[in-house]
Amino acid sequence: METLTVTVDAQASPERVFAVLTDWPRHREWMLLTRAWVVEGDGHSRGSRLAAATGIGPLSFLDTMDVTGWRPPDEVEVRHTGRVVRGTGRFQVLPRPGGGSRILWEERLHLPFGVAGRIGWRVAGPLSAVFLRLSLRRLAALALRAP
Repeated sequence: METLTVTVDAQASPERVFAVLTDWPRHREWMLLTRAWVVEGDGHSRGSRLAAATGIGPLSFLDTMDVTGWRPPDEVEVRHTGRVVRGTGRFQVLPRPGGGSRILWEERLHLPFGVAGRIGWRVAGPLSAVFLRLSLRRLAALALRAP
């Protein structure tokens, strides 16, 4: 299992960031190359099921998830149940002293493809961190300006 953690500070309040973060159809506005939707449930409670398509055309994959933790406005956790992405994910939105919030995105992933997957992670891990951090910066900007 590999762990990937990124954090970004936002000027918006934790409540505002959490609201935008958990508006699943809005993921396409901030998460690079990804669109998400609710498959089952309301999307705002444990037991809800989500899906996200990441990539471009034939170079894309479907990430299915179960919401396993729901603690607004602080935290949402998912279990990745797809064929490619398996493991757990967690978003935390914490207040910062003086205002604003800190957004933390953590993924604990079971790597596919055995030894080849572990070797590939040496490149994919740091590259994924760059994409996640950029996406969180886009989330922070969106939360500040979005209604």
